[in-house]
Amino acid sequence: MSDYKAPLENIRFLMNDVFNFEKHYGRFPSYQDASPDMVEAIISECARFCENELAPINHIGDKEGCTFNDGEVTTPIGFKDAYQKYIDAGWQGLSFSTEYGGQGLPQSLGLVKAEFMGTANWSFGMYPGLSLGAMNTILAHGSDEQKNTYLPKLTSAEWTGTMCLTEAQCGTDLGQIRTKAEPNQDGSYAISGSKIFISAGEHDMAENIIHIVLARLPNAPKGTRGISLFIVPKFNVDEQGNLLDRNTVNCGSIEDKMGIKASSTAVLNFDGANGYLIGPENKGLECMFTFMNTARIGTALQGVCAAEFAYQKSLYYAKDRLSMRSLTGSKFPDKIADPLIVHPDVRRMLLTQKAFVEGGRAMILYASKAADKFADADNEDIRQLADQKLGFLTPILKAFLTERGFDSANLGIQIYGGHGYIKEWGLEQNLRDARIATLYEGTTGIQALDLIGRKVMLDRGKQITAIVKEILGYCKDHSMISSNPQKNRMHKFVWPLSKAAANWQQYTFRLMLKAKSDRDVVGSASVDYLMYSGYILMAYMWAQMAQAANEKLTSGEGDKEFYKAKIRTAEFYFERIFPQAKVHASLMMKAPTTLMKLEAEAF
Repeated sequence: MSDYKAPLENIRFLMNDVFNFEKHYGRFPSYQDASPDMVEAIISECARFCENELAPINHIGDKEGCTFNDGEVTTPIGFKDAYQKYIDAGWQGLSFSTEYGGQGLPQSLGLVKAEFMGTANWSFGMYPGLSLGAMNTILAHGSDEQKNTYLPKLTSAEWTGTMCLTEAQCGTDLGQIRTKAEPNQDGSYAISGSKIFISAGEHDMAENIIHIVLARLPNAPKGTRGISLFIVPKFNVDEQGNLLDRNTVNCGSIEDKMGIKASSTAVLNFDGANGYLIGPENKGLECMFTFMNTARIGTALQGVCAAEFAYQKSLYYAKDRLSMRSLTGSKFPDKIADPLIVHPDVRRMLLTQKAFVEGGRAMILYASKAADKFADADNEDIRQLADQKLGFLTPILKAFLTERGFDSANLGIQIYGGHGYIKEWGLEQNLRDARIATLYEGTTGIQALDLIGRKVMLDRGKQITAIVKEILGYCKDHSMISSNPQKNRMHKFVWPLSKAAANWQQYTFRLMLKAKSDRDVVGSASVDYLMYSGYILMAYMWAQMAQAANEKLTSGEGDKEFYKAKIRTAEFYFERIFPQAKVHASLMMKAPTTLMKLEAEAF
């Protein structure tokens, strides 16, 4: 059975050869410490931590799960020790402000760290992962006093954070929340109500948990316009961050889940708990979007992690397992049978996993450059453009990559056959763990509505126009010119990509026109539109990876077999996967008639 190995060579290829992160970091005065040597040291050390500390307890965590006893939650064997090592190494503050004890390094490096952690042990990564959203929310909307009180301990990972949105009667439709916030004489609020599905809501790894809670003030407007945001600590703290008495927030139970069993998913009961308003009154949902966007990009990574885990396991098994002979004749005549990897259908599944994980990782790092600009650019116009681009990309990344990650996990079981259905190999755990990623932080359908409804139609197509212009500009720069062999080699990638990008824009505006006369068009087209968008963006990534690999082969630098594999995988993506975009295009342009014609009573 294979062990997890961080994909360092692939990360280096993307950061150095495809996206030129050295030049990117050089544009930011605050990133001067992110030298190539520093970046290499960080990703190498993070790889060792994840391989040696987190991967070995992944299966243990799934087998044991978390234990609930009278409001207290105990994490599986090894988790608490690993978390202390995480604290000691300072990993939580890697990409956070130096003002509160962080290292001030780029957001993109934090996403590389998150991928390694997530593939090695997604359940473990949930604990510090949710904290990052809480930290970003307090940093963006908290008062100076709140920042000084909570951020140092959150940055060190001595405390963790949560996001408390969902209630029993509402998930997506947050306008229905009932949790109340009554003003106290000292300026604080008494928070009362129950929240469900709270990841890392209660556990034994940190001395305090800082809950970010949506609640309603008295006489607040109905619906989402009447929601405010509050900080509610598990233990009350003084202004210096010292722990005081236990707050009246308690864990009522934890969920018995399909997957990510070592991640505590809690029901939290707030009984007049001390809370502190963060941001303006009745603007809580707007402030919470800081947290939600952070979480959605992190969740998109789970798709990449699930695909990487499945691919590593599948590749090992396909090379090791002997079964039948190749259809074109024996490839290993000295063995009783040929290994699985000689068979075309097994190769189809392996190449699909490889295309999705490497293409998905490229999509994340591509978006991470916008995240860096939004976080640290000096120019406000650049920050706003980056925010708009990131807002457009986020629902695509979250939904498309988690769905493809689940597909890859499923293919892993198929490659193993019956052995994939057995727990000891880890494939069925990966599939169970991956399933939640398409649900939390907004289901695939919700992400699709966000993309087409808010990010495209309300924006009047400005961001889709900008992305298409970028892709078409890239295609023009790398189109076929007979005197340039490098561009000749790129023709098979840029020609279909340019046609798809142009169609993407045309289809988008046609859908916008259709929606004016029938609003159901938005809902009926949304998921297919998102998947169509995802396949095009991934094609853009694979074209750039093929270009970089071709340039390296031409120059004679590096590992030739590695670069050849990139080009072969790009060819596979464009020939065998990219055509699926046309099916989604056809479906999204259909009228919603057959969807809506059947009466509800007739189902």
